[in-house]
Amino acid sequence: MKISIIAGSHRHESESARVARYVEAILRKIGVRQTYLLSLSDNPLPLWDEGVWQETPRWKELWSPIAAELRESDGLVIVSPEWSGMVPAGLKNFFLLCGGDVLAHKPGLIVAVSASLGGAYPVAELRMSSYKNTRICYIPDHVIVRNVGQMLRGNEPADEHDASLRQRIEYSLRVLLQYAEALRRVRSSGVVDLKSFPYGM
Repeated sequence: MKISIIAGSHRHESESARVARYVEAILRKIGVRQTYLLSLSDNPLPLWDEGVWQETPRWKELWSPIAAELRESDGLVIVSPEWSGMVPAGLKNFFLLCGGDVLAHKPGLIVAVSASLGGAYPVAELRMSSYKNTRICYIPDHVIVRNVGQMLRGNEPADEHDASLRQRIEYSLRVLLQYAEALRRVRSSGVVDLKSFPYGM
């Protein structure tokens, strides 16, 4: 079992990246031996252009190693901050780069991050617009880390809210792993035909 975690903020030092590292630690704690953490900090991926389709040398060098890690993964955790009520542009760009051969029929857990009491908009936006051509299958559960600056610091919970959040994260990750096991059967069934139907409707 391999799970990839995408830290969707392109800030140099982001709370989303910190939350992503926490998620990775919990995955290891509950028995996931292989993880891959991709941070979009400092915009490592340029904006999409047609060179992706033509596999130009620049894109082959930049994207091919990332795509290979994602292809090997059985599920994903998408950690997204809420910027002005939106998913950051770098994370949207990431999904433009992901063809169906990378994420199709793999479960995804959305973890939204808010500096205050927000965080719901990235959940709605990702569920609405990031799955069409990627075919990622978001599980019903999601997590919203509100007041992120006070949460998930140190080994012990700061208060009852932090404790509850930690429990929710571990629970949601365990659910994700069960979906990952189940969707392996879908991918290996022979029914999925991305060659004839490369795009969603």
